[in-house]
Parts: sequence; C-alpha cells; structure tokens
Amino acid sequence: MRRPMVIAVALVAAAGAASLAFGQARGAAPPVQLGKITLPPGFQISVFAEGLRNARSLAQSPSGTIFVGTDRAGSVYALRDDNKDGKADRVITVVSGLNTPNGVAFRDGSLYVAEINRVLRFDNIEPKLEASGPPAVVADKFPTDRHHGWKFIRFGPDGMLYVPVGAPCNICDRGDPYAAIWRMKPDGSGLEVFARGVRNTVGFDWHPATRELWFTDNGRDNLGDDVPADELNRAAKAGMHFGYPYCHEGTIADPEFGAKRACSEFEPPAQRLAAHAGAIGMRFYTGSQFPQAYRNQI
Repeated sequence: MRRPMVIAVALVAAAGAASLAFGQARGAAPPVQLGKITLPPGFQISVFAEGLRNARSLAQSPSGTIFVGTDRAGSVYALRDDNKDGKADRVITVVSGLNTPNGVAFRDGSLYVAEINRVLRFDNIEPKLEASGPPAVVADKFPTDRHHGWKFIRFGPDGMLYVPVGAPCNICDRGDPYAAIWRMKPDGSGLEVFARGVRNTVGFDWHPATRELWFTDNGRDNLGDDVPADELNRAAKAGMHFGYPYCHEGTIADPEFGAKRACSEFEPPAQRLAAHAGAIGMRFYTGSQFPQAYRNQI
C-alpha cells in the first residue's frame, strides 16, 4: 500500500501557530482548521506543535531540534519530537524578552537569532535548551527601524550568514544599509552587501545545483489592489540590483522615484507573484518523500 506523503513540518507548525496567535489576540484559541488547506492528491497534513505564540521562522538542527522565531512575542522556542511520531513532545522557551526575534539559523552547534538591530549567537545550545544562558553578540550595528526591520536569516553555501535590511518605509530612497541583503562571516566580520533594491524579503534559499540565491520580495503599497506584483528573484552573483525604489516587478516605474533610473538598469523578477501576497518563507525541496516532480523545486 502506498504511503501518504506528509506535508513538511514548516507548513504544519506555521499553520498551527498562526491559528493560535490569532485566537490569543481575540481570546480563546480556535481549533486549527487544517481542513481548509487544499493539498495535492496523496498528501496529508497534521499539527506538529501547538501553544507557540506568533511563530514566524523555523530552523532545524541536524539532530532534529526545530527552533522557532517570533515577532511581537519576543521569544524563541525549541521543539523536540523525541519519540519520532511526527508530533512535538516538548515545546521549550529557549529565550524570551527579545526585540522581534524573527530570524533563526543553526550552524556548528550554535543557534543564531536575529533581532531588529542585532544578531545573537547561543553556543552549544542543544544540551541546554532550558537554560541557554547569555548569548554572544555577533553584530549590533543594524538599524533600529521597526518598519520592515524584522529579519529572516540563513547560512548560504559559502558559509556566510545572510541578513536582510528592509526599507524603513513603504517607498523611500534611504541608501545603505536599507533595502539590501547583507552577508557576513559567522563571527560577524566581513560584513558586505550582496544585493540591493530589495524592499522586504522574508524568505530565501539557494538552488541545490547552481547554488544561486533565490528570494521573495514584497512590493510597495498604494499603487492599487493589483499592482505592483510581489516578486520571486534570482541572484546569480553578488552586486545585483533588483529595482526598488525606482522600478517594480521589472516594468513599472515608480511614480516618485522612477524618473531617476530606468527599469532596464535592474534585474527583473524570475517570477511575478500576486500583488500584496506578502510571501513569507520559501525553500527548494531536496527531500525524497515527495514525488520526483517536486525535487529541487520551490
């Protein structure tokens, strides 16, 4: 008998936590309504963990610990499925009281957490999930603006930590360090710009074969319900510019800044997404459980 394919933990945890966060804002948490999620034939979905407030980003260690970043909750959680039954046995608050710790990444036994204006590192974290102790400060010179200030972070195949700095506005031209994806070494040294013209990316990954960076970007507001498109972009090399604030979705000149630079100067999106979709998170699928058609696809 063919086994049903189970949707990735990232989707399960995010779906459950999103419903819980909404419920807590209004009172009692409503039941997670998984039946409203449309799945391809042969797939199943189930709740992996509950009781997480404002879950946003996930990172998994090689041993299976799933770390969960949040926004306004100010906490970072760890989830453990010790008996391997597909449900978290333990939900541990690793740290609390942080400034929008959206971004989480794991490398060489250490948990990296991105707040609005700094990146922290919790060394040898897994043996001390319930008593993590004070972190090392990796970098603390990022802007303090809250508008698009939350950060999604990941380590690239080059061993560098990629950290975006969003535009501190709907539409403006503030120059560096804003509207850019930066990267640095794990100890915080060697900070440099990788890509510019990126208004607000909340998810990126590297193609498993080409090692090129792909990322989502959420477009500006107040041009209409259907424009401009949000974007899925491909950065084949460092130093590329993706248009913001001068050009949107590759072809639309901004009414305020578009006269300064032409759309032809910038890298167009690899794929236009729905306007105002606000994509949060993307990954290339590299597992073996899903059908072959899903391999190395976003």
